[in-house]
Amino acid sequence: MKAVTILGSTGSIGVSTLDVLARHPDKFRVFALTANGSVDTMLQQCQQYRPNYAVMLDHDAATKLERRLAQTECQTQVLAGEEALQQVASSDETDYVVAAIVGAAGLLPTLAAARSGKRILLANKEALVMSGALFMREVIHNQATLLPVDSEHNAIWQCMPVAGEQRYEFEGKGVRRIILTASGGPFRDADLASLEHVTPEQAVAHPNWSMGQKISVDSATMMNKGLEVIEAHWLFGLQSSQIDVVLHRQSIIHSMVDYDDGSVLAQMGNPDMRTPIANTLAWPERIDSGVEPLDLVAAGRLDFAKADFERFPCLDLAYQALDAGGTSTAILNAANEVAVAAFLARQIKFTDIAKVIDQVLNKLPSNQADSLEQVLADDAAARRLAVELTA
Repeated sequence: MKAVTILGSTGSIGVSTLDVLARHPDKFRVFALTANGSVDTMLQQCQQYRPNYAVMLDHDAATKLERRLAQTECQTQVLAGEEALQQVASSDETDYVVAAIVGAAGLLPTLAAARSGKRILLANKEALVMSGALFMREVIHNQATLLPVDSEHNAIWQCMPVAGEQRYEFEGKGVRRIILTASGGPFRDADLASLEHVTPEQAVAHPNWSMGQKISVDSATMMNKGLEVIEAHWLFGLQSSQIDVVLHRQSIIHSMVDYDDGSVLAQMGNPDMRTPIANTLAWPERIDSGVEPLDLVAAGRLDFAKADFERFPCLDLAYQALDAGGTSTAILNAANEVAVAAFLARQIKFTDIAKVIDQVLNKLPSNQADSLEQVLADDAAARRLAVELTA
């Protein structure tokens, strides 16, 4: 029986993970659950799954949760703050760590899990986007196992020649390129001029996936795919020229690997995150995820289209940051988080998100990403500038 810690248990990935775990009580137990401030959801999860620990990043939320748990028979211990996140992620009592905290907040606890040699089920893109070289170095040095949960990277990983190699290096094994698929979000067919008037409600209405607000906006701008391009670079050791993006509105083919001999391997399935979650939990075996079997006859057709940089400038910016190297990708990510928050707060237009990111990238110098301190310093500088630009 494997003990599992979920970083970000109240979000969509966390909830889906708990659903899969509940189907296999003979294989897994919940060691720790963490969240920012969702007391009601965390209370329900603690009562249902009885973890050893519940960690709330927000101290007031932790106090409220502790008070409410005291009125139940649940013996879960409540902890608070960033250090507590790192504590449960690196605990000797946990085997698997699901890294599902959205944004830069997930970096430090995920890094702690890597340094402790855990099996990391990575759904947090920012750990690699912000500090890819540093993070992969810790994974390799501490013999951690890094398995991608993002549906696209999980698909690539399943289609690679030796899925699950400790070091994701596939040079010389016949891989020509990888093809990341993208739904295109809610505005893939919209008139370009209409994007000026997009509302937050429209931007978070994803046509295929159920996700949180920030990730939904990232999907609408295609920054989500841009971050995945950067993540794929670090996971699979490929250059930007070997990572393509195509629009695939049905979200049935989750990504593909193109080989030198002309073969293209694709991983397919219904758009449900429980599939990659179950795959990484059970690897190298397979377990039931609760996902309905794929009915290709009902699907009827599979469509593909070019990912247009004019429509999706954020995707272009992500490629540029990856090619620039250093802390450029950390700067990109920080500026995007601030810009998306400003859009959701109705401070800027949807089309201003890319403009803000572009300005931040042009105004801030990129430094060598050879230390966590430098990465975090440039992240903070980018956030300050982005706040000024969106005020």
